[in-house]
Formats: sequence, C-alpha cells, structure tokens
Amino acid sequence: MSDVTRAKHGRPVHHWRRDLVELAALFTAVAVADAVANLIGHGPDGPALLVISAAALVATAGFHTWWARRHGHAPPPDHTGARTPADGRRSGRPEKAEESEEAEEAKRSGAAPEAAVGATVLWRMRTTVKDEPGSLAALCTALAHRQVDILSLQTHPLAEGTVDEFLLRAPAGLAASEITRALSRAGGTGTWIERADAHDLVDAPTRVLGLATRTALDAAELPLALRQLLGRCTIRSLPARSPGSGRAEEGAPVEGALEDTVMRLRAPEGGVITVERPYLPFTPTEFARARALVELDARLGPRIPRGQDMLTLPEGNEITVRRADVSDLEAAKAMHERCSSRTLTMRYHGPVGDADRYLNHLLSPRFGRTLAVRTPSGRMVGLGHLLWDGDETEIALLVEDDWQRRGIGGELLGRLVAMAVEAGCESVYAVTQASNTGMVAAMRSLDLPLDYQIEEGTLVITARLDTAPVTSPLPYVQGQEQGRHGSPRGERVTRD
Repeated sequence: MSDVTRAKHGRPVHHWRRDLVELAALFTAVAVADAVANLIGHGPDGPALLVISAAALVATAGFHTWWARRHGHAPPPDHTGARTPADGRRSGRPEKAEESEEAEEAKRSGAAPEAAVGATVLWRMRTTVKDEPGSLAALCTALAHRQVDILSLQTHPLAEGTVDEFLLRAPAGLAASEITRALSRAGGTGTWIERADAHDLVDAPTRVLGLATRTALDAAELPLALRQLLGRCTIRSLPARSPGSGRAEEGAPVEGALEDTVMRLRAPEGGVITVERPYLPFTPTEFARARALVELDARLGPRIPRGQDMLTLPEGNEITVRRADVSDLEAAKAMHERCSSRTLTMRYHGPVGDADRYLNHLLSPRFGRTLAVRTPSGRMVGLGHLLWDGDETEIALLVEDDWQRRGIGGELLGRLVAMAVEAGCESVYAVTQASNTGMVAAMRSLDLPLDYQIEEGTLVITARLDTAPVTSPLPYVQGQEQGRHGSPRGERVTRD
C-alpha cells in the first residue's frame, strides 16, 4: 500500500482518509475470515475442507505464475498513444533471434533487407493486366515484396484489360529483369520498363498543364510537347504539299487515326503530324491527350515570342536578333534576291531557282524555330533555322554576302544551340559542302564534341549537346527580356 498518491508544489501529499478506509477494509476481511474458519472448523469435515481450499488456492497461484511467464504482455501504451520501445516485440525471445527470423522471411520472399537497400533508382514501367478485381493489388504486392515503392500510378483502360503505368523507386541492386519477372508472376503481360529521372516525379495533370502552357506561348513547341507527353517517339510534321515537289501528302482524318504504334493527327495548317513509337503501342488515353494538345495549338493559331536582342558587332554595326515566322516571308525572299548563287548553293545544296519554295516551310513554327537578323533600318541580312527532323535536329544558316565574315553566323549558331539545349535535344547536325570553311569554323567554335561525315562533297557535322551548358532563357524563346550571357563577339543590349 502506498502512502503517497500525488504531489503538490513539488512535495508529497498524504491522503489520510484513504489510509483509514484501507485499514477498515483489512480489519473487516480478518473478521470475516475468522468467522468462516470457526464455522467450518467446528463441523465434522471442517479441517479437511480448509486443507483442500488452501491446496486449491496454491495451485491457482502456481498456474497463474506459469501462465504469466509463458505469455507475458508488453507494457501498456501511455496516455498519449505512443508505442514503447518494446511494443510489438514478443517477450521471452532475444532481439537478435527476432531479427534473424525477419531476415529469413525476407530472403524467402525475395525481398532485400531494409538495411541493405541503401541507394535507390527511378523506373518507369508499364504492364497490362486483366480488368478484374484484385489484379492491381497483386502487382502492388509483388512490388512490395521486393522493397519497390510506387510513386505514381496511371491507368489506361482498353477494350480487353487495363494498362497500368507506374513510376517506381527501387533498390539500386534490384535489376529491371527481376521486377518484370515478379510482375509476370503476378499476372502482368507486355511489361515495358526504362530508367526515369527526377523530371518524371511531376504528376501527370501538372505535366500536361505545363506542356499546354509551353505550346500556348510558342507554336514551335508542339512537337517537343508531344514528345515529352508520349515519351520516346519519332514525330514528323509533313506539310500538305512537299516543298519543291508539288506533291500532296496523304492527309489524316479530322479526328485523327490510331494504329497500334502509330498515330496520325491533322495539323492546323492542313498537313499531317505522325507520331511513331515502335517499342510500345499507344493507348486510347494517350491518343486523346495528344489530340487535345494539337487542337489547342490549332485554336491559338500562329504565334511566336516577340522578344529580341540588339547586338553591336566588332566593326561597330548594330543588328537585332529575334524569332521569325511566315510573316517574314517577303523580307526573306528579298534577302534571297540579294544573295549570290554561290551563297544560295552552299545553303540549299540544289538548284538556286527552287530556294524560294522552301521558305514557307522553313519559316513555319510547326517545323522548328527560326531566328532572323535585321539591321536598324529593318533589312533582313541573316536567317538561322533549328529544324525538327524526327528524332534529330538540324541547324542551317544563311547570311547575305555583304554581311558575311562579321560574326553573324557565329551569333546565330550559338543561339540556335542554346535553344536546342533548352528544348532537350541530344545533338544537332549541319549539312553543308566541304568547301564551306565558314560553317566548319563556326561549328568548331562551339567547343562541343563534333562528328564529321563526308560523302561526294557533302559534309555532315554533328555536335553532341550532352556537355553543353544550360544558358538562361533567350528573349525569343519564352518572350522574356533576357539574353544569353557572355556574348563573345560584341556588346549586347536587350530590347522589346
């Protein structure tokens, strides 16, 4: 019996009334026990009954002691609900033995022990399951047994079955083949997996809204947005009539067409946008998203950012660099007329008379980005093109004869490469003639790894962009009043 029940102002307080009650209860129990003993003890079988009762009490106490030792309980949680360190641990078993049992269980299930997980990697995975209750739960259980964390999940309903697309964080030591085998046993078919990066951590609605914003700001962003939306794929924009050939391309239905790994969409200007992904069929959900992005682009119409850079060349001449589109067609044709036949031949590698036929295609933002160089009087003296060519990206330059050898080509090339890096291109290539020493020198001035291929006088120079620095957004990329830092050829002033 405790005589301290609470503390007041840091000193123990004695509750004398409780002490009196406990003493009264004790005296009452003794009196009752004496009365019972006298009543039973004076009977004919009284001593025997007392001995049997004592033996039963001793046996009950002994059984309770044995049961408590064999099935002990953890201390009850405190009033806050927090678990004690030993909560959930069975008593009477060493901690090390319990850890060994957990390790054996993880080994039998194929899971890596938690302490051995360490570094992790991101995976994008897609698999097809039957459209029935429990199919997704089976996949999640198979991944959980291998310590794989599901970061995001998208479902693509099909006519038969459902395509589930996961973003996973898995232990670095877990091979992709082990993940696919586990899903195959859990009922997944047609499983596809590839490494992901931090950019894939953005949830699908946020990513789609970001791509729609980029497309709304710049019509040239549509092919790039489609590629980011659909993953690794080849995108080609075919005009309604091929430049220089007069041949009309096969059109696409207004609502588009989906054929397994190829989708064809009606371009706003009447051409066709084809998207091909040989390694993975498109789902109806992906087709609907791509079609909605193209429809948004069509409703907004032609548009490009209108920011510009003003540069002072080493000779003191001032020029402006800005984005160009089909509205600059007449100025571009006038520059063609001032260019010599040799300059046009170096640029277009064909009959000079056909050069004007390509301009409408080259200036269209549907097929890439174009930069125009103008003098203070508004005269166009140079054009630089960044053209989307399926999985590759081409760079092309044209500078009027009187303005060559002044650094304009180098300025255009540097800005086009910066735009390619900003667009996520892995490389760019330029097609020219082996005798075009100016283009070769401009490509070498990029300080990037270059590959050269020459065939019958035609030179293809490919620059890899994996080592190119990511520069600040250019004013004619997203409409901001900001230019590329460190211009090597002259003073730069940014204006609207």
